[in-house]
Formats: sequence, C-alpha cells, structure tokens
Amino acid sequence: MFKVATRFAPSPTGALHIGGVRTALFNWLYSKNNKGTFHLRIEDTDKQRSKDEHKIQIIKSLKWIGIEHDGEEYIQSTKINDHISIANELLKSGNAYKCYCSNEEIEDQKKRARQKKLPYIYNRKWRDLSEKDAPTDVKPVIRFKSKIEGSTILKDLVQGDVEIDNNTIEDFIILRNDGTPTYNLSATVDDHQMNMTHIIRGDDHKINTFKQMQIYLAMKWELPQFAHIPLIHTIKGKKLSKRDNASTLDDYSKIGIMPDALRNYLLRLGWSYEDKEIFTLEESIKHFNLEGIGKSPSKLDMSRILSMNEYYIKNIDENELYNHLVQYCEIYKDKIKTEKEEKIKKSLSFLKNKAKTLEDIFNNAKYIILDEVNFGDDDLKLIDENAKKIIAEFKNEIISLNTFNKEGLEPIVNGLIKKYDTNFKGVGQPIRVALTGSKFGPGLYDIVISLGKKEIEKRLSSKIIT
Repeated sequence: MFKVATRFAPSPTGALHIGGVRTALFNWLYSKNNKGTFHLRIEDTDKQRSKDEHKIQIIKSLKWIGIEHDGEEYIQSTKINDHISIANELLKSGNAYKCYCSNEEIEDQKKRARQKKLPYIYNRKWRDLSEKDAPTDVKPVIRFKSKIEGSTILKDLVQGDVEIDNNTIEDFIILRNDGTPTYNLSATVDDHQMNMTHIIRGDDHKINTFKQMQIYLAMKWELPQFAHIPLIHTIKGKKLSKRDNASTLDDYSKIGIMPDALRNYLLRLGWSYEDKEIFTLEESIKHFNLEGIGKSPSKLDMSRILSMNEYYIKNIDENELYNHLVQYCEIYKDKIKTEKEEKIKKSLSFLKNKAKTLEDIFNNAKYIILDEVNFGDDDLKLIDENAKKIIAEFKNEIISLNTFNKEGLEPIVNGLIKKYDTNFKGVGQPIRVALTGSKFGPGLYDIVISLGKKEIEKRLSSKIIT
C-alpha cells in the first residue's frame, strides 16, 4: 500500500488567493485523512515577479487557517538543472525536438487562427524537419512531441473519465530559447521527484494535466492520480480573480473573520458530507473525501461567511474568543491593555451580541478599550442643554448608588424619564453618547455596569459635555 502524498504549489507573485487556500485545504485534508503527507512547493521561477515577502505571506496565511506542510518547503528554482536535464533526455529519446520558428512566424500563425476564429495550435513545422535546414540566426525552443493520433482518457477522481483527441494538444514548449524550462515541464519533474501520488488542483489545469501525462509516459514514470476541483465564482457567476474584493486571506482577517470559521466555510464550498454544516478540525480530517466534491463551480457568498463567523463567535469559549480579539486588535486596531482584560472578558456576553466579525466586537468594546472618549460632531449635537442636565443628575444619582446593577439603575432612569417628560431614548441616548462617544453600541445598562462607578463619574465630568 503506497503512502498518499499531496502538494500545494503556489507562485510567490502576490498574496494568497482564496481559491488557492481551498485547494491547499483539500490537499491537506485528503493527505491527513489517508495518514499521508502534505507538501508545499514554491514555484518561484518567475524571477521578476517572485518575492520573498509573498512566500512568507503564503506560509503565514496557510498556518493562520490551520494548514501546516510536512518537511521543508520545496523551492522550484533550485531544481531548474533537473528540469533542463529531463528536457535533454526527451530530446535524445525522440520525444521532443528543436523548433526554429521565428517570433514573426509564430505571430503569423496566431493571427491566422484568430481570423478563422480557431484556437491557436502550433503547426508542428519543425517536428520532422532536419536540423541541417535550421536558420543560424534563430535560437530554438524545445517542444514536446505530442501524440497526433487517437485519444487520451484522464481518469479524474472528481470529474470522472475525461477524453480528449490527441491532435488538439499542441507540441508545447518545454524549454524556452533562453534555456529556461516552462511550467508543464517543471511541474511534472517536480511532482515525480517529490513522489506525489495525487495531484488535486483547479479544473482550469485540466489541459495541463493532459500535457503532463504525456511527459510521464514518455519518461516511463508512474502516473499519479489526478483530481480537478471546480473553480470558485463570484456571486454573479464569474470566475473569481485576484482583482476581486475579498479574494485573499488578508481581506478576511482584516475584517475579523476567524480562521476556524473561514476554514469551515471553504470546506463546505463545493464539498459536502451528509447534511452536516459545522465541522471541527478533527471531523474535517475524519470525513473528508474526494467523492464529496461537486462537479459544478461554487459561488463565494460573503453573507454565508459572515453567518458562519457569527456562529463561531456565539459558540466558542469566551476565553478563546478574547484571545482572538486581542490578536486581531494587535494587528489591525489599538492594542488592548492588560488591565482591560477582566473588564472586557466580563462584558463579552453582550459585546458579542449580534456581532458577525471581530471588528464588530472591537467597535462594541471600543468604549472600554480606549482610555479617552472621542466625540464626533454629529454626536455632540445630541448633547443640548436639556441633555446636560440629564447627564449631571444621572451622575449624582450614580455616585450615591449602593447596588450597581440593572435593578439599581432602572429606577434612576425611569425617574429622569418622568421628570423630563421624555422616553427611554431621550434619557439613554445623551448618557450613552457621554460615556462612549456614540449613540450606537451595546445597551445602556450593559455599558454603565461594565465601566463601573469610578469610570462613569470620570466620563460624565468631562468638560465637553458639562
């Protein structure tokens, strides 16, 4: 029995895309379910666009969502000599040839294909020509000699049997005229050398798979098994791209989506197990299989992500939730001081009420986290002369209050409502603004109790509102 080995192979040319994260997750879960290994290959052969900062971000993002690779990262650029060596082997065995077509000739072929509204396929001009006839002023590329006759069947573990006519696969370039290998050659050699048993990737790679299978067969290597996952689309049904909003992990962590919630959402995006919606990490590994992956594209739905995140906010341990909030604030907001910990933890039960993100909790808790109350011009307009009297009387009543709870506060508020012939909003809104700087946020009694008598007195004595 062979040991399952999968890989995720991003290019470090930008932030990690949400579609890539799901592909990595499916590979990782499949390996873990089969007690195999999951590997990370950094495909950094595009030297102009590849950057170390992107590589670091990719590894950090995967770790954030709970995916850790086995062993060291496999760096593709360090293996280029191996790729070139295989190209030369294919040349010697007659499975590849040198193509001396000039750039002008290739462009002319492409132009004719466009005019006929046909997909461009290289015309195989140099496939059977002798090198004796080669021009001296053209540096050749090396092309793989693809099969011309018959068809090839890909036994896809998600899509089922996929058949293609061999003559539709062009004689693709494996070495450019500057001597550098192309994607299809490098990926095939790497997958073979890494002993990959399963290649699980987006179904936009299907044509690449047919090309790579031919290299495997020409080299007499054992074929891995292939699984092509349908792509993620936008809610409008278009292919999701890096230019779309909320397409990278950073986009989600910035608004306070928690890693477990996003991982659970991505797991269910195009995969199902019975009618189960919520999966712990252990359950994800236990139940994941390729049979549960659907054949149609999935739509990225932000409302579903927020709903999943809200579920996790409501149901995880509050100590754990507090730790998530601290980490989130350290990166994106104001750092939470240690002395505020107890006050926030005690208040989480109402601070998380209706919160869909950690940012919502931060906004609800800002009046505790920040030492100074920041007043907006619109909010200050609510503090008129009548409001100032209500605030002053409320402060005086609070100071002499013995029982600091809702039962003790309600008679004070009700008394002010009666005295000033108003309603709860008429009393509560100016007090809320005075204490938090905003008319929005948690309930008045929750705010007052969470701040405590000493802080209430300090805030209600501010010169701005008195």
